Amino acid sequence: MTERTDSGVDLAQRALDTVQRYPHEAISIAHRVLADAPDARARSTAERAIGLALRELNDLTGAARHLHRAVRAGDDARLRALARMSLGYVLASAGRTTAALRVVTLALPQLTGADAGRARMQRGVVLHYRGRFDEAVRDYDQAVEIARREGDLLLEARARNNRGLLNAHLNAHLDADTDDDLNRAAAIFSQLGLDLAAADARWNSGIATGQRGDVAGALHCFAEVDNEYRRLAVPRPALLLDRFELLLSVPLIDEAVTVAETAVTELRRLGMASDLAEALLAQARAALLAGDLATAADTAGAARSRFRRQGRRAWATLARHVELRAGYARGTRSPALLAAMIRTADQLDATGWPGPALTSRIEAARLATTLGRHSRAVELMEVAADARRRGTAPRRAQGWYALALRHRLAGDESGAARALRHGLAVLDGHRASLGATELRANSGTYGKELAAEGLDIAIQRGAPAQVFTWAERWRANALRMRRVSPPPDPDLATALTELRMVSAALEDALLAGNPVQTLRGSQARLEQRIRELARGVNGGGELLAPPGVTDLAAALGAAVLLELVAHGERLLAVLVHDGRPTLHDLGSLTDAVRVARLHRFGLRRLVTTGDSADARTGVRHTAGALDRQLFDPVRDLIADRPLVIVPIGDLHAVPWSGLPTCAGRAVTVAPSATAWLRSAGRRSGGVDPQPAGGPAAGAQPAGGPAVLVAGPRLPAAETEVRQLSAVLPGSRTLTGAAATADAVTGALNGARLAHIAAHGRFRADNPLFSTLELADGPLTAYELERIISPPGCVVLSACDSGLAGVRPGDEVMGFTAVLLALGARCLIATVLPVPGELTTVLMLELHREMLAGHAPAVALARAQRAFAADPDGAVGARHATAAAFVCFGAG
Repeated sequence: MTERTDSGVDLAQRALDTVQRYPHEAISIAHRVLADAPDARARSTAERAIGLALRELNDLTGAARHLHRAVRAGDDARLRALARMSLGYVLASAGRTTAALRVVTLALPQLTGADAGRARMQRGVVLHYRGRFDEAVRDYDQAVEIARREGDLLLEARARNNRGLLNAHLNAHLDADTDDDLNRAAAIFSQLGLDLAAADARWNSGIATGQRGDVAGALHCFAEVDNEYRRLAVPRPALLLDRFELLLSVPLIDEAVTVAETAVTELRRLGMASDLAEALLAQARAALLAGDLATAADTAGAARSRFRRQGRRAWATLARHVELRAGYARGTRSPALLAAMIRTADQLDATGWPGPALTSRIEAARLATTLGRHSRAVELMEVAADARRRGTAPRRAQGWYALALRHRLAGDESGAARALRHGLAVLDGHRASLGATELRANSGTYGKELAAEGLDIAIQRGAPAQVFTWAERWRANALRMRRVSPPPDPDLATALTELRMVSAALEDALLAGNPVQTLRGSQARLEQRIRELARGVNGGGELLAPPGVTDLAAALGAAVLLELVAHGERLLAVLVHDGRPTLHDLGSLTDAVRVARLHRFGLRRLVTTGDSADARTGVRHTAGALDRQLFDPVRDLIADRPLVIVPIGDLHAVPWSGLPTCAGRAVTVAPSATAWLRSAGRRSGGVDPQPAGGPAAGAQPAGGPAVLVAGPRLPAAETEVRQLSAVLPGSRTLTGAAATADAVTGALNGARLAHIAAHGRFRADNPLFSTLELADGPLTAYELERIISPPGCVVLSACDSGLAGVRPGDEVMGFTAVLLALGARCLIATVLPVPGELTTVLMLELHREMLAGHAPAVALARAQRAFAADPDGAVGARHATAAAFVCFGAG
């Protein structure tokens, strides 16, 4: 009997030791022990092994059931205490933190040595869940000390991992101590053969990296550890919340919304109540940034209720903070809201949430100002302004913003402007550290409030030059940065090739009417992999300073620059003409956007469904209305001179030559005046850096050959390229099976001119996945970023190829932004679908005009004028096709 008992205990202990590495095997071993009628010690240990293994597999209900059995089966105080210790961990994961704390605290006096260290660590976990962070750190400290004294490597690794993670979340000790904790934990876990635990520790290192502001490094770390999780085939749905935090820090709002929704679904399915409450809060925070205020308020309220039931007061305070912000954003302006915001800010500070506390104080200060409580507003701003001295770049920038508000409240507009410039400089440094185009473009959110405040100061002063400076200060800043050339990455190259193959197969399946669910899933997974790999590029380099009016005017020559500016609900324009700027009110921004959308709809209808009297009348009406709003206030000043237009928001998609004022006129569209001036100074690929209205600057300089490309499934493209090759002798043509992605990108390197006729598709959800269809599948904007020496002039004869996704700060994403950032001087592309046969006629005329020595914008205007004119002068499909093409950059 004794021999069998010893064997049962040993086998149960083996199951317990196997839990973290092989949870399924641990359950199997423990069930063998239980089937053999073991004694109390073996039974308690086996039940505990099953409970902890089920916790690893995210079955919290089953885990709690077996751990309760382990407590009951224990025949001595130590066994029961060990079972209670494990039970507390599971109860905390299930959201029952009050019960968890009671159970673990009850176990502590019964344990000594390494067992006491494990109990300390488990209580630290429960206190961590409850938001009692200082107490949790103290328990982790004691657990590490006991582990080192007892020589228990596993306990040391677990306690270090937990301590490092907590310090990372608190933004405290983000130095060598945090890294040492997490790196040491990962090393010990690997030494012990615990691959899953080692992966968790490395994931936590990614969290710490993100907290330091190294977004690219954190994303790279997460991508690497994700591969380990897939290899180990163990799901970690709670880690979606860490990815969410990093996405929100950029912010990549749309992706953060998706990740939060996925986390809520998965954690609800698994019954992980503690993590589910956090996921609901994440969903609320994402909805707040996305402008979905109803969802933000409702979901934050649901999260707060759960936190309160779980006894997690600190987390409930954070959820309350989101509720209050949603109320403020919805227009609530009341003393009650002010009191609640101030109270919540104090509670957030006291419970270790300095970032949300700062945001609450700034918004409370603005509300206090609105309510006429200036002394209270000053107090709040002064406390918030202290954040400019420490913390991450976005937090320091918020501190400078608070100081600027304080100066404005005191009537010191100059002091406010200085503070705003300091804040934007901090963010410049942060953005320069990001190498990936997607991260740079989306990081504009952080400077939006500062730039808007500076713009308001300049407008209130009635100073056009200052308005221009502030408008440029935070507009299309990603194009102000030195280009970061991604290093060769075989994994990224492989993923892009696989995506092309899957996308081509998906297109074929759709055309054939075959099932596509599996292919769509593969496409989504590959796109996510590509995003993660591309985001790991390191940043660096200087930013190009926005130009002064004098420098800009010298480069413009006879041309006029029209820079659109949003100020609240009004649309303004800064006009730079004859060496001086003037400021003009163009009316309602909402009206301009509404009419611009109607105009695009009408032109699209003419192209896709054919001419009709109603369609022509509608286009003529909307074109006239938009033209009058945008140009009547400045008509005398622009006269018949060439135009450089810098749009905002939805107005980036305007087919400008479809407006009466722009028809037949050389018009160049640029993301910013800074980007235009930078492009205008380039000589690469064909267009001399002459003023937009100066003498001919043809597209025929020294350099590589012209490259002509025709994509598949578009007979007109083959015709277009064949006829263009006769117009451009010596050009290199890629058609049919030869027009592969690798061949095309290789040919574009060093070319002086490129013309691509292909099916185009714009992806609003991620413009860098916009495509041009080639022989072996779609070529994405991501792939164009690998070009070292781009053509100076690129013509994309493809539907919607000139459309851009517009992010806060008027950051543009798509083919236009990528090619201009690479160094192309200009891009002629479409902002509408275009019919192949008609387009060929227009493109031939365009290249003839450029061969005649006209600059691209002039050549396009002349070609459009000749092409669009119907015999009766009516608006029709030819007019819509011509209007679809826009010259971007410096034409």
